[in-house]
Amino acid sequence: MNDVQEGLRQRVREALEEIARVKGVAVECPELVFEKPKRENQGDLSTNCAMQMCKVFGESPRALAEKIAAKVAADPYLDRVEVAGPGFINFFLSSKWMGEVLADILDKGERYGARDLGKGRRVQVEFVSANPTGPLHVGHGRGAAVGDIIANILAFTGWSVEREYYINDAGLQMDILGRSTQSRYFELDRPARSTGTGSSAPGCPSDAPFPEDGYKGEYIHDIARAIRDQEGDRFLSMPLGESHPFFKAFAVRNILDTIRQILADFGVRFDVWFSEKSLYERDLVPAAMEALKVNGFAFEKDGAVWFKATDFTDEKDRVLIRSNGVPTYFASDITYHKEKFDLGFDRVIDVWGADHHGYVPRMKAGVEALGRSPDDLDVLLIQFVNLLRDGEQVAMSTRSGQFVTLRDVLDEVGVDATRYFFVMRRSDSHLDFDLELAKRQSSDNPVYYIQYAYARVCSVLREAKARGVAVPDARPTGSAYCSDEEKRLLSRLAEFPDEAEKASRELAPHVIANYALALAGDFHSFYNAHRILGEEEEVMNARLLLVQAAGTVLRSALALLGISAPERM
Repeated sequence: MNDVQEGLRQRVREALEEIARVKGVAVECPELVFEKPKRENQGDLSTNCAMQMCKVFGESPRALAEKIAAKVAADPYLDRVEVAGPGFINFFLSSKWMGEVLADILDKGERYGARDLGKGRRVQVEFVSANPTGPLHVGHGRGAAVGDIIANILAFTGWSVEREYYINDAGLQMDILGRSTQSRYFELDRPARSTGTGSSAPGCPSDAPFPEDGYKGEYIHDIARAIRDQEGDRFLSMPLGESHPFFKAFAVRNILDTIRQILADFGVRFDVWFSEKSLYERDLVPAAMEALKVNGFAFEKDGAVWFKATDFTDEKDRVLIRSNGVPTYFASDITYHKEKFDLGFDRVIDVWGADHHGYVPRMKAGVEALGRSPDDLDVLLIQFVNLLRDGEQVAMSTRSGQFVTLRDVLDEVGVDATRYFFVMRRSDSHLDFDLELAKRQSSDNPVYYIQYAYARVCSVLREAKARGVAVPDARPTGSAYCSDEEKRLLSRLAEFPDEAEKASRELAPHVIANYALALAGDFHSFYNAHRILGEEEEVMNARLLLVQAAGTVLRSALALLGISAPERM
């Protein structure tokens, strides 16, 4: 469709230039915008350029539109051109165009729609990156689906993509996790010690108090029990400070293993698992701070190192290194992003929770202070997920440790439905996730509806093979498709390259999710309205090719979403 638009855009531009020459006026043609009309009787493409430029030509919008339409009507890709309303120009595409769309799909197969936007440039997508302090909840799951599908779309449109998970394994939260686990471990032995059967060395603690801001979920008890099973009671006779590093390391490792497994089960993979601790182990923070100083964006004051945030859009400067020598999270994040660009990435995409929205300008300022364009960093914000059951919201509270995990949702509704439902709305908009709808095997469930369309494609092709009917190699002309359902399906198939490009440029997985649903609807309408096998040979062959093309594009869309394409349902 985009190639057709570009051709029409050129023809309209030439028409305007010719009209301007005749009228003797100087015209600088603006960017010409074509849109798909909302109503079927308004054509395949429409433009309001006559209304935009009528004053320059001294014409009424409709009069100018009539002149433009007359000059472009002879285009072989157009069946007709109509002027509507105050000056809209509606273009009805010809059968020549439809035939070429079908041939393009059948020739390119799964590469149909894969425009080379990235041209091999390197992009890193960093997503999920949940602190290893507990299981992944549904909010993390939405970020996982969004990040993974964005990576798929970027790879499909010509980018060299790396997926990264940033492990926040340094700082106070890790210490709290270790003390929470340590306390639960001591609780396991409390009954024995209260009766005098437990052991505790002189001068060592008989208990480990639970931290006021500790992690309260049942998973902490599970980790403590795993330590007891593996290590016995040897830590009961050891000072708390001495055993704390073990509890912290064990808990982080245990939780990370759980996170890795659930993400793998969710169909999400990472090329790199990056440890925050490595920034300090390799002494990268001082080098990043020095780079900021050299560029004139960091200074020392009151024993601390500060970032000149006021040189950008911030209302005050920000601390990088505290007066006690401890780096802030901002210093770590600047160092981390410097490492990304030093590795040669042309572009970096971070997927964050919506609660970080105020931090985005500061991070972009940090990237600019390092000498990169702020546009080299994109930040996608993931809004909250409301889980619904029978119309009622499922209560969740991470503070109390009572929350619905990603594993809970996967076990209940499956991977395919979970991935689709997480991305069927813009990532920066709130999402209501209806658990009962996601499980339903009916046309009300969008995932089932799309997969059923693909299964129908496979069923038709299987039945054709069983009857000894082969899908023809010859490509039919567009004139073979006369019905509204066939034309609508072909038009939808033609939109796929544009939709993939839009999803890539806007980092918008919901575009592909919505497109797949619309394509499934058009295929179901075609399938229900027309017999395919058993028709006269010319009609049957043309429809078989259309079915095959629809299956190709449905499969590609599902692959971008990371959703299976079942051949039978």
